[in-house]
Amino acid sequence: MTRTAVFAVAIALAGCSRAPASTMPAPAQSAAPTRSAPGTPNMTGSDGRPITQADVNFMTGMIGHHAQAIKIARWAPTHGASPTIQTLAARIIVSQNDEIHFMQNWLRDRGLPVPDTSADHMMSMPGMDHSAMMPGMLTQEQLAQLDAARGKDFDRLFLTFMIQHHTGAITMVNQLIGSPGAAQDDVVFKYISDVNADQTTEIDRMNTMLAAMQ
Repeated sequence: MTRTAVFAVAIALAGCSRAPASTMPAPAQSAAPTRSAPGTPNMTGSDGRPITQADVNFMTGMIGHHAQAIKIARWAPTHGASPTIQTLAARIIVSQNDEIHFMQNWLRDRGLPVPDTSADHMMSMPGMDHSAMMPGMLTQEQLAQLDAARGKDFDRLFLTFMIQHHTGAITMVNQLIGSPGAAQDDVVFKYISDVNADQTTEIDRMNTMLAAMQ
């Protein structure tokens, strides 16, 4: 079974809707790594597999996606969040900060532009299709609604919006794995596998927490 087929099965078992594994592109054959001229992007992975523009777009977009999650998670201590929500928010801040550093280094090591880590900056970039590149991102209206909430209202909105946000990240993974030739590099494939597993687990946890508030 190919790596894309294995990943498709894993997503299906996790309850994420996506195309059948048979429609996924077969992984590219490993090739000898090529040397890029100085100052030009290196579009091959550490194992010589090709890196596509879809891989680059995913890493670039996910930096902004994670930045927004960190932004709202940092509101938990100042908005009267419960200790449980504050613990969840702190875990999100640590894990997604680590992932941002990983993605920045991945882009930097390949001579590619490293975006500003401000989610607001990325949302305001002209010509960017945010709904396509970064699904699940909170709108300005949702951000304002969450920022105005306190205590139990904040807890409920935080969980609701973070579930939306995490679901969007899984959608981004699905979009990448469905792009022809994408996610063939071992580093990229392992990272998106981790994102899918971690965010699916957190969605389940947050749904349980939200249900307990009803």
